[in-house]
Amino acid sequence: MLEKDDRNLSLLIRGVDTPFINALRRNVIAEVPCMAIDDVVIVENSSVFHDEIIAHRLGLIPLKTDLDSYNLPEECSCKSEFGCNLCRVTLTLDKEATEGMVTVYSGELVSENPNIVPVSDKIPIIKLAKGQKLRLEAYARLGKGKNHAKWQPVSLCSYKYLPQIKIKSESCDACGKCIEICPRKVLAKREGKIEVRNLVACTLCRDCVDVCPKKPPALEVNWEKNAFIFNVESTGVLSPERIIVEAVKILDKDLKELAKQIEV
Repeated sequence: MLEKDDRNLSLLIRGVDTPFINALRRNVIAEVPCMAIDDVVIVENSSVFHDEIIAHRLGLIPLKTDLDSYNLPEECSCKSEFGCNLCRVTLTLDKEATEGMVTVYSGELVSENPNIVPVSDKIPIIKLAKGQKLRLEAYARLGKGKNHAKWQPVSLCSYKYLPQIKIKSESCDACGKCIEICPRKVLAKREGKIEVRNLVACTLCRDCVDVCPKKPPALEVNWEKNAFIFNVESTGVLSPERIIVEAVKILDKDLKELAKQIEV
């Protein structure tokens, strides 16, 4: 684990190849389920926005997700298109502008489950002029990013090879041109020598190699074939650790199913 906070996770993964790491990335984006508003019943809307626009905006509000308490609609025992308390959460909104223009925020959505609420209270939904009203019921369900982007639990998931930087001390005169051109400040000068300060930040652009006045260049930039830096940025619906764990579980399940089909 290279870096970690509430929303971001950066891992160094060794001993795997590109197809595996890319399959993990695709699972994170497309297969790990999370909650999002899927159906909206507009009871009253006298705003300037059409019902469909409001419903679209509500669907894109990230909702905190409890994967242990809810089922995917297609896997729920109720087998109902309307859902039940095991696969659906109801959120309501009742707002009227009585004195002047008001902005309706995500924090004003009232959920029947206090654990399934918007990640942020400050996402604007609509502005209401004096006398306008908005009343609605919204139904949130688990879903997957492969069906709609609103069910993607991450705003970013990427990987890159682990860089390898070798500085040839016998030919390097520490002119500093490689330090100046590097936008990520990977290299630094210390005690009259060039050294690697932040290897993980390297993007393998090789500008430092191209600018070196020595022929051949006094430094080499390559990458480890089976080592990757894997980055996950959660939208807040799930912790980045839970997202990785779920993605690995799904990948393991898919591979076992494939092996079973091959054996048959």
